[in-house]
Amino acid sequence: MKQLDLAMLDTLSTQAKASPRLRANANLHDELSDPIQRLAIAMEPDTVIRPHRHAQTWELLTALRGRFIVLLFNEDGVVTERVVLGEGCSVQETPAGVWHGVLSLDSGGVIFEVKRGPYMPINAADFAPGYAADDAAQGAELNRWYAQAQVGDRLWGL
Repeated sequence: MKQLDLAMLDTLSTQAKASPRLRANANLHDELSDPIQRLAIAMEPDTVIRPHRHAQTWELLTALRGRFIVLLFNEDGVVTERVVLGEGCSVQETPAGVWHGVLSLDSGGVIFEVKRGPYMPINAADFAPGYAADDAAQGAELNRWYAQAQVGDRLWGL
């Protein structure tokens, strides 16, 4: 039996705080080739999740601890949906190919992700235009934008 107990969530959060990316994950799937990927991801509020899409799979998210803003975008970079997991929304599924971004609102937050495998790294074409490279200043600006963004706001495009 596999489980994520409270002690494991605490450990994962401690690892995220010590990580340069301010994230840490614990996989429940055995291998990256497994047909369903299942993982807990501890995310600190300053971690940066650039807008991206998964062409081959849907992605299901639920908050195990803390709150997370999840934004969905159309092809023109306009926010089409905004939810706060852990506050008003328990589970959110993003369809395959839909642009999205996530912001952790709380220190110690842990999100649970399920998606179809095998694991495939996100390639440059699946990051939103202008967000293909890690940049700390751009990341901080992006997180500020995520925190305020509402349906109809535009992040990229025309």
